Amino acid sequence: MTAGHWTTDRPWRGIMVATALPLREDLSIDYDAYAEHVGHLIGNGCDGVVPNGSLGEYQTLTDDERARVVRTAVEAAGDGARVMPGVAAYGSAESRRWAEHAAEAGCGSVLLLPPNTYRADEEAVRSHYAEVAKAGLPVVAYNNPLDTRVDLTPDLLARLHRDGTIVAVKEFSGDVRRAYEIAELAPELDLLIGADDVLLELALAGAVGWIAGYPNAFPATCAELYDAARAHDLATALPLYRSLHPLLRQDSKTEFVQAIKLSMDIVGRRGGPTRPPRSPLSGATEALVRSATEKAMAAGHR
Repeated sequence: MTAGHWTTDRPWRGIMVATALPLREDLSIDYDAYAEHVGHLIGNGCDGVVPNGSLGEYQTLTDDERARVVRTAVEAAGDGARVMPGVAAYGSAESRRWAEHAAEAGCGSVLLLPPNTYRADEEAVRSHYAEVAKAGLPVVAYNNPLDTRVDLTPDLLARLHRDGTIVAVKEFSGDVRRAYEIAELAPELDLLIGADDVLLELALAGAVGWIAGYPNAFPATCAELYDAARAHDLATALPLYRSLHPLLRQDSKTEFVQAIKLSMDIVGRRGGPTRPPRSPLSGATEALVRSATEKAMAAGHR
């Protein structure tokens, strides 16, 4: 097994795209467009998909919509192991139910935020992950302290891994120094790139996967960039990284969903609008994203 590449026994590795959800103008879900999009991503070098994350606007979905999105992804991927649904919810019991639904659908793993409706302490975080792990699927922790106000520090991640409740972490803090401390404290815990704009730094530090945003618009080029970064081929990776970074850094901004969907629309994919409370991009941000996307297209990125 090659570290950093997707395998059936470690289906959270490689490039797992946090999929944007195509919406029609009336804000209903275009499931056919979503299925086509999943197939397009896998056909262009990505390993799998992560539905029902923040990029997939899971907070705005009904239970029926959320369940159907997972089923659609599994069918379109052709192999449920390539699907890692987000199972974040208000309570641990609900998150566990979504993890059980993922298991029933044949998914290979799930992505789980810590409790995110209050500033949970360590005991609550460990109990939360233990409860969801009871569903039986491998759990990838998602550290996003900027939004959740709960920081899965390297020390806490090591405890969760010793508890046997997580197999990997999507690291979104932006602090690339943590990669080395995580490797020291929990050497068997897989580190996954969680923010597009630190892809190269975390790949060089030993990350074995990327839960990715901008491959929604440029899957083939992003796959080339990831492979080069994992191989420490800087002659290939650095020019690509510099060229794409004006877009990659949008993944860490508040309006990342709108930005990625706009890029998808520009390149001929189906992004569409976002559901409230997300609103359209401001004129200045729209112009920036549009310009950067058009430059990427002119450079031959796809």
